[in-house]
Amino acid sequence: HSALGDAETASRLFAAFVPLLREKGIRTLGEAEAACRSRPDVMEAHHRAGYAEPAAAPAASHAAQIRAAEALVRIDSQLYRHRIRDVMTTPPCVVPGDTSVAAAVRIMTERGLGSVLVGGESNASLAPADTGIVTERDILRGLTRHGADLLERPVSDLASRPVGGLPADAFLYRAAGRMQRCGIRHLAALDPAGEICGMLSVRDVLRPRVGGSFALDDAITAGEDPADLAKAWAGLPLIAGGLVADGVPARDVAAVISSELGALTARAAELAEAELGPPPTPYAMLVLGSAGRGESLLAMDQDNALLIDAQPGQDVDSWFAAFGARIADILHTVGVPYCSGGVMAREAVWRGTPQDWRERLGGWIRRARPQDLLSIDIFYDFACVHGASALAATLFADAYAATRGQFGFLKLLAEAGGETPAALGMFGAIRTENGRVDLKRCGLFPIVRAARILAIAHGVRARATPARLDGLADAGLGAARDLADLAHAHATLLSERESEHAARHGSRQARKGEVCPA
Repeated sequence: HSALGDAETASRLFAAFVPLLREKGIRTLGEAEAACRSRPDVMEAHHRAGYAEPAAAPAASHAAQIRAAEALVRIDSQLYRHRIRDVMTTPPCVVPGDTSVAAAVRIMTERGLGSVLVGGESNASLAPADTGIVTERDILRGLTRHGADLLERPVSDLASRPVGGLPADAFLYRAAGRMQRCGIRHLAALDPAGEICGMLSVRDVLRPRVGGSFALDDAITAGEDPADLAKAWAGLPLIAGGLVADGVPARDVAAVISSELGALTARAAELAEAELGPPPTPYAMLVLGSAGRGESLLAMDQDNALLIDAQPGQDVDSWFAAFGARIADILHTVGVPYCSGGVMAREAVWRGTPQDWRERLGGWIRRARPQDLLSIDIFYDFACVHGASALAATLFADAYAATRGQFGFLKLLAEAGGETPAALGMFGAIRTENGRVDLKRCGLFPIVRAARILAIAHGVRARATPARLDGLADAGLGAARDLADLAHAHATLLSERESEHAARHGSRQARKGEVCPA
């Protein structure tokens, strides 16, 4: 034995173990340690054989604890609580391209704006690619270069195109990160169809206070390769833990996690495009399940699909099959494991044209096999995170139209979930197994499924469970008090699971949704 020889041998063993561990869903050191601790029988056998016991994680030094505390303090939770729609200026101010710069300055001054959009009529729909923007800084620079003559020139001479934008539902930390990375002070807010519905300035973002909050994004959006994405993704548990510690509501934390998973999936699609070349036709990248509902926790896997804008007879599936496979590989490498049920765009059943999806949905409804019902459960939560959002919005509307009022089928969909195990005993005590209770199976799933099925039945076009329950209440479909109680129970159960995930990220119990009732 020599120190160098032992080190080389250990390195080779470690390198050989990495792919084997990944096959078991173990991707980080923390997950490996948790997996070891979950097998006391193996550890006891090793102890009897004379092996050294695994070293416990060293207690953090006082300085390390201070650094960790400072890291959490730097997370300004306000940017994770508010979305662009909460502070944006709407409707956006739009002027025709032949408007003089002087007239644009008057409009900006009168309305207290830092920018105007340059397009056609102010009531026309606005696509970012066809719309320009002129800011107060553009005008100041123009006056420095051209003098007072600039004021008589058309505002289109100063306009920058295209206008950068983010969905109005995006959190403010994402907008702050985009502004910092791109060196801009104004962003367009986009509606579900991808058109401009409002404007956001850096002053709007500063209302809830900007700190170091946007460090998480744009690191994902700007990642150059899977290694960059993995580095950024590794910071998510710290952000989530800091938000939980700061008392941010569980739904908001879950929405942040879902938002980051959506951004990661979108960036994986962009990297896959860069490798494979331009797509042969437009497409929409969809996330499904909890990510689509905005209710993801840290122990997630992949659930995604592709909506392809291809014409009948257009042979594009071979490109999109390779595209979907590459996205899945990138996400798995970064730390979002493959879906064990195969709900990924690399599988033919989870990609297709709008007509393919309509026919597929119709088949699922007619056959109503157990696997079909599971597919419908996942499908109706989809959200577009990249690409042709208007195409996805149309499919979402078509999907609701296909099942509305089909109560026989919806009854089968409800029964497919099986019986919910009782979590309470005869006298109200919590039933446990090995000291733990499965909140996901006993509590969250029944509420999520009930909200989804009722929303489908009555045409409430919402994705998030609270939004579906609120929509049912607003439409007078059910007792408002009962629906409010369900929403409260959902928030409570989600909070308990989220706290457990933050404390036990990567453990078997966290992945299964189990918590200790104590």
